[in-house]
Amino acid sequence: MKSKIQKWGNSLAIRIPKPFAVQTEIEQNSIIELSVIDGKIVVEPEKKKPKYTLEELLDGVTEENLHGEIDFGKPIGKEIW
Repeated sequence: MKSKIQKWGNSLAIRIPKPFAVQTEIEQNSIIELSVIDGKIVVEPEKKKPKYTLEELLDGVTEENLHGEIDFGKPIGKEIW
C-alpha cells in the first residue's frame, strides 16, 4: 500500500491506514519505535511489558528464591511504621 509523506510543523508525517493500525493494535497516542534498518524506515509498536496479577507473581515464589526480612534502618523524617 502506498502512502504520502506530508509536512507536520517542522517534521514529516505519514498516515497509518486503519487496517494497519488494527492489525498492529496501535491507536491515537500509541508510542511507537522508529528505526532505520538497511536504509528502510521501520515503524513498530512499543514493546509492551507483560502485566502480571498478584497471584501470578506469588506463584513464582519458591523456597529457593524466598529471602528474609530486609532492615532499612530507623525512620528518617515523618514515616509512620
